[in-house]
Amino acid sequence: MSTDPACFTWYELLTTDMAAATKFYGEVVGWTALPSTTSRVPYTLFKAGDSDAAGLLELPPEGLKVGARPRWMGYVGVSDVNAAADQTKRLGGVLYVPPTDANIGRIAVLADAHGALFALIAQPQVTVQRPADSARPGRFGWNELFSTDLQQEGTFYRELFNWEPDDTEDRFTNTYLTFLAGGHVVAGALKNSDPSPPFWLFYINVEDIDAAVERVGAAGGRAGYNDTELPGGMRIAYCSDPQGATFALQGKRTQKPQIGWTTEWQGFSSRGQLVAPKKK
Repeated sequence: MSTDPACFTWYELLTTDMAAATKFYGEVVGWTALPSTTSRVPYTLFKAGDSDAAGLLELPPEGLKVGARPRWMGYVGVSDVNAAADQTKRLGGVLYVPPTDANIGRIAVLADAHGALFALIAQPQVTVQRPADSARPGRFGWNELFSTDLQQEGTFYRELFNWEPDDTEDRFTNTYLTFLAGGHVVAGALKNSDPSPPFWLFYINVEDIDAAVERVGAAGGRAGYNDTELPGGMRIAYCSDPQGATFALQGKRTQKPQIGWTTEWQGFSSRGQLVAPKKK
C-alpha cells in the first residue's frame, strides 16, 4: 500500500429526487448547481462560489431494490484504488462497486469490516479539497464515524489508510478517536451508544448555525442540535434532507433558535437516518 496521506477529498449525494435536492441544498447551504456534460449518467456539481463542493446523482434502481436509501457518500483519495479495494477485502470489508472508471475518476464503493459505507477515488483524478478549503462556508469541514467499537474501527482504518490516533488530543479513546494522516487531522470516530451499524457522517460549514437550521426546517428537512459547544464557539446540528439523506451542519451560534423543533438531538435510526425531534 502507498504511504501517501489518504483523506476525504470528494463527496456525493445519492438521492431519489435530484431536482428537489438541488433546491434544498441551494436554499440551506447556498450551493449553486451545474449539470455535468461529461457524465454517462445524469450528474450535477454543487458549487460553493467558484469551487466544486460535491456531486449529485440519482440513486440507481438496483440499489433501491436491495434497500438502499438516499445518503451522502465520502470518497477517500488513494494512489491506487485497486490495491486499496483489495486491502479492504483482506481486512474483512465488503466491495459493493469494484474499481471502475467513472466520470469523476477511478472509484470503488465499499463498507468497512463493521458495515460503514465509504468510497475510494484515485488521487490524481480528483479535485482535492485542501485543508484551507475545509474551513470555508459551503465546504465539508469534518468527517465523523459513528460506531460502537472504536478500537476495532481504528485498527481497520490504520491498516487500510495508515491513519493514526491523534495522541495530542485530550480525549478518551473509548469514547472518541481523532485520526491523523500525514500529520493532519482528517476524521474522527464517536462511540455510538445505539447498537446500530456504524456509519459515516459529513459536516458542512455554515456561517450562522441557527439561521441554517431554520432554513433546513423551512425547506422541508429535519434538524436537531447537539448542544455541546466545540472549540472556537462552534455548534453542531444533525440534519436530514426531505429525501432522508443525513448530514450535519457546523457553525457559530449568533441568535436564539426560533425553529419549530426542540434543540435536543434525538439520535439516529438503525439506518443512520436522523430521528425527528419532537415538536414543541
